[in-house]
Amino acid sequence: MSASNNPSPFDIARRDGARGPLSGVRVLDLSAYIAGPYGCTLLADQGAEVIKVEPPVGDNLRQYPSTLEAESRAFLGVNRSKRGVVLDLKQSDQRAVLMRLVREADVLVHNFRPSVPARLGIDFESLHKLNPRLVYCSVTGYGEQGPLKDKAGYDQVLQTMTGMCMMQGKAGGAPEILYGSVVDYYAAALVAAGVSSALYERERSGEGQFVGVSLLRSALTMQSARMIWAEGEPEVVGRDMRSGGVTGIHPTADGYLYVSANTPRFWQALCEKTGLAELASDPRYDTVRKRAEHASLLLSQLHTALAARSALEWEALFGEEVPCAAARKVEDMFDHPQVLAEDMIASLPHPLLGSYRGITRPIVFGRTPGPQPFAAPVFDQDTAAVGALLDAPSAD
Repeated sequence: MSASNNPSPFDIARRDGARGPLSGVRVLDLSAYIAGPYGCTLLADQGAEVIKVEPPVGDNLRQYPSTLEAESRAFLGVNRSKRGVVLDLKQSDQRAVLMRLVREADVLVHNFRPSVPARLGIDFESLHKLNPRLVYCSVTGYGEQGPLKDKAGYDQVLQTMTGMCMMQGKAGGAPEILYGSVVDYYAAALVAAGVSSALYERERSGEGQFVGVSLLRSALTMQSARMIWAEGEPEVVGRDMRSGGVTGIHPTADGYLYVSANTPRFWQALCEKTGLAELASDPRYDTVRKRAEHASLLLSQLHTALAARSALEWEALFGEEVPCAAARKVEDMFDHPQVLAEDMIASLPHPLLGSYRGITRPIVFGRTPGPQPFAAPVFDQDTAAVGALLDAPSAD
């Protein structure tokens, strides 16, 4: 934080309440969509003071389809606990405002393609000279080097490129997208982890550094258990990663149920609970591999047994003895007793919506829980306040 007595443009982002592990850390979020912004939200969850800087057209996520008339559901979910300003970085006077923010910032995150920051004068080398303590995080589609470095990268593009969609699709069928922006959200976790590590290192060296996160690295890191290819083996590595047979989603009398029965203990419990106890003692089915080989026979018997009850009834009957879950809608999570017990949902006041319920603080810290979350900023919410602070007379 700045040692000056002058008003700081970061004063608009000052957090009250319980301290978090990152309280006092000042973050500039220049990113859009999900990976960079949610990475900054994870920092805000830990107490950081985050200012989101949007272009005059706004973050593209604001324009995503939504049943909410006044806001984008996706934008609200990705950008909690931030203040928001609008700056046109193509204009020198507004770029100067950003530079004032950079001088006092601890972290800057953006997701421009590698060629863009230099054109705007906000590349790492330029900002490092202005603020040597700045941790500068760049989120790209494909990384900082190589033939694709300037290509636009998006979650589902990288899913398709890196084999995730082929793996998701059924054997012999078309590739299938994994909905839910899994690559983006994993990249967001890497942003928060990388920035936090760089801040920790800065406490030793006194100097910031460049942190690079890419969707390509995110997508491949998510598949690290598949990305093993031993010398001399055939070019088919995905074959190891499906339990096959019993483990999976199954129909019931009402709804669908996911069952995991890979260990001997869970396999035995599943057989006993479904009235198929003889299968548990049959040596033909005593390993996951054997059960996968006899999948058609086992599934016929299992599905007949599961047809006796609903998915919710089986979930209750299996309890802690068989890992399982009835297939639910995401809306059901707002009032699920486990989610409520974990205090994962907060009601956040919002100037246009009145209030909305959303996820809060995914990491629990015992001694430094962090301040309460607040709603994502409406467009242009704090630009005037930043201008007023910049124009305020010096207190020195």
